Amino acid sequence: MIASLLPDLVGRHRECAALDGLLAGLTEGGSGVLVIRGEAGIGKSVLLEYLAERASRTDVTRAQGIEADMELPYASLHQLCAPFLQEIGDLPGPQRDALRVAFGMAAGDPPDRFLVGLAVLTLLTRVSEARPLLVLVDDSQWLDQVSLQTLEFVARRLLAEAIAIVFAVRDPEGQGTLTDLPVLQIGGLGATAAAELLETAVSGRLDKRVRERFLAEMHGNPLALLEFSRGRSAAELAYGLDSSGPPTVHGPVVGRVERDFASRLRSLPDATRTLLLIAAAEPVGDASLLARAATTLRIAPHAAPAKAAGLIEFGESVRFRHPLVRSAVYHGAAPEERRAAHRALAEATDPVLDPDRRAWHAGQAAEGPDEEVAAGLERAAERARQRGGIAAEAVLLERAVEVTPDRRPRGRRALAAAEAHFSAAAPDRATELATVAELCPLNTLDRARLARLRARILFARSRSDEAAPLLLDAAAQFTAAGSPLARETYLEAISATIFAGRVHGPTGARAAAIAARGSGAPPSGSTAADMLLEGVAALLTDGYETGVPALRAALELLASEELPTREATMRWLLLVPVALEAFIHYAWDLHAWDTLSSRAVRLARDIGALGALPPALIYAGGVHIHYGDFAEAARMIDEADALAAATGHAPHTYAALVLAAWRGEADVAAGIVEEARRRADQRGEVSLLGAMGYIQGVLYNGLARYEEALEAARTGIEHDGFNFAGLSLVEHVEAATRCGELDQARASLDRLVALTRATDSGWARGARARSQALLADGEEPDRLYRLAITEFGRGGVTVEVARTHLLYGEWLRRAHRRSLAREQLRTAHKMFDGMRAQAFAERARRELLATGEHVSVREAKPTSVLTPQESQVATLAADGMTNAKIGAELFISPHTVEWHLRKVFTKLGINSRRALPGALAGPPADSGDEGMARMG
Repeated sequence: MIASLLPDLVGRHRECAALDGLLAGLTEGGSGVLVIRGEAGIGKSVLLEYLAERASRTDVTRAQGIEADMELPYASLHQLCAPFLQEIGDLPGPQRDALRVAFGMAAGDPPDRFLVGLAVLTLLTRVSEARPLLVLVDDSQWLDQVSLQTLEFVARRLLAEAIAIVFAVRDPEGQGTLTDLPVLQIGGLGATAAAELLETAVSGRLDKRVRERFLAEMHGNPLALLEFSRGRSAAELAYGLDSSGPPTVHGPVVGRVERDFASRLRSLPDATRTLLLIAAAEPVGDASLLARAATTLRIAPHAAPAKAAGLIEFGESVRFRHPLVRSAVYHGAAPEERRAAHRALAEATDPVLDPDRRAWHAGQAAEGPDEEVAAGLERAAERARQRGGIAAEAVLLERAVEVTPDRRPRGRRALAAAEAHFSAAAPDRATELATVAELCPLNTLDRARLARLRARILFARSRSDEAAPLLLDAAAQFTAAGSPLARETYLEAISATIFAGRVHGPTGARAAAIAARGSGAPPSGSTAADMLLEGVAALLTDGYETGVPALRAALELLASEELPTREATMRWLLLVPVALEAFIHYAWDLHAWDTLSSRAVRLARDIGALGALPPALIYAGGVHIHYGDFAEAARMIDEADALAAATGHAPHTYAALVLAAWRGEADVAAGIVEEARRRADQRGEVSLLGAMGYIQGVLYNGLARYEEALEAARTGIEHDGFNFAGLSLVEHVEAATRCGELDQARASLDRLVALTRATDSGWARGARARSQALLADGEEPDRLYRLAITEFGRGGVTVEVARTHLLYGEWLRRAHRRSLAREQLRTAHKMFDGMRAQAFAERARRELLATGEHVSVREAKPTSVLTPQESQVATLAADGMTNAKIGAELFISPHTVEWHLRKVFTKLGINSRRALPGALAGPPADSGDEGMARMG
């Protein structure tokens, strides 16, 4: 039946069944995503047409990637959203503004591409409320980069919306595109289906040997079978397909199909071929623009022969029969013919309504150096940057470099193109353009920018210490040029050495700090950034007594700095991770950590900076781990990982590992640790080994595997020596005392005392007092443990409060003070059990058993049945937020919020939002010794 309706679908019953299933789910209100993959001509576009024909109960919108349009940002996305632009005004303000700027409908700061993604998700969701919406995206490998990233983001966020997105991707060109989404792989037709399709296209009966040769050469490619045989008789095919040369059984089918299209072009009138060339050079498909360009070239728009040959369709828009036709037309023309077509299109394109496309065509038309054209491309690149099209900016600037006649502006433009390519995650092209810039005359400031760019490329490829000297050199050049970028670059250099795990030596962080302090670099324009550099430099060069107060002052200023513009906010969001990642542990200030990370999460949400949101969530999750709220930490880590997956970033395994360590999940942690060690070896991130040392110290101390904890914490101290040194020292003191390695424990305690002496915080004082208690004699541990509990409490470090109760109770039991030991151990067990810190809770339980007390198993809270996403949605709904506000907060659609809430109601046994607060709180806790009964 399918074959009779759509002959091109012979042999595609499996594929059609999959598409029918997706369409059935959509019409029932569900969402769906599918990526159809295969080589050119294999039938992907026909399958999309099959879907469109069957989708009578849905609305359909389309976008098609076009190779010549890849450089124009949001071009494909605009094409897809064009039918719904009248709905943009109803979007939430930040989303509306972002989409209007992206589409060139308004001026403004460059929008975050993921805020644009949320806007598109909201827009499509609103459209789907009337009727299910089917989105068809053909030739996705040729979408402009930002459109592709946006649609991928939308696809990964679909859950409860009546939207289905089907992408068609040509392989091998698109093999790295749209990974990890559901795939329908399309291969060649089987022998029987291929023969059947061939018989429908050839008039007359083929010789058996010719037919077999034909089928073998085409490898079951439907387009090849149809196009090579279309209009030819069996007699004409008697000697095979290609009479111009010997058969190539294993030759590329795509090339053969394209050559066949080219042969058809040769039979067309000259004016028709020129018209097709103009259409191939201008992918918009605007028939009026095509006519104006044809007039410029003084040809009549004579399209009938091309239509008769089955090459193109003319209507309100112009469409080629297949992308290979466009390719054959464009690449089959002589270079001077292509330039003439682009020149005509440039003249026909409105300079006010579409200046960027006009500049692009003018650039393609240039026969040689032309400053006017280069300047137009540079202006177009700036507009692309303002719309968030970094990749388009890079390509436009690169073409500007090619047509710039004078070496000085060529160098400046090459440097700008290289920086744009680096920002667009194309380091190889960035390196090539940087080499071009290096060969041109550059001023002092541009030389410094070039040096910093090369260092950044190196650091991005390998986090070794080779980048730091290059960054220091660039910072010195910025200083000489009086540039405010100098201090920022010095901070980058110091951070690079810390990532590489280098503190001392000629290329270490201390040497970089000395260079920064002695440079005389001008202010950066951000007082907080300047103070952060001063605080870090003081910490590294003057020691803890001077450096810690300076660092704390910088952190306080960062927490309150006014951010009047989006650019200032983005700069702040890029600066805060440096403070939190490398230096927060020297301040031992959980409240400052909380303030900075919470503000980072809020600001990233407010401006839609989804690239900055995942790390901000991770830092905030780390705060909640120390607060003992593992459930909230897990929700934040889960959201960060979901966003990272949706935006194509790597997951943040560090946070998951810290949480696994505190929970005592050795099996979960083992795989993550191994991966982290592999990355440290491959990329030179020695600081990762320090982090792993601290984390494994927590894990193995919790599991009472003290010898392993001792080795891990010692590794953390030796390999890192900076950002995790203090926390590793705490773990090392505990493990060493339990292993009887008292000399090692005393040495680490001395370092810890020196490290925390200048830090006026409860966290630092608690860590010092508890570590001293582990080595003290007589009654002194009693005083020190009580002091540690008080100080950790003041610092808000709840996990360490619980841990101190445990250590205090263990000491009391060994001192044969069983009654007092039970009090401390009960508290420790109750706290750890409530956190779900199972290893430490088990340690406390075993100690209680040793005192003769039985510990009952705690009943699970009602909320333990919720997933992290459900828990987060439920919490926000309980706070009174609407579905729309929850969706904007979590970067999901209101439909997905409602879908989660329905599942929450079912799991919690409630039927309204009003019941959420009580259900989430659970039954009131008993006072006194909950869940425990004394014995003996």
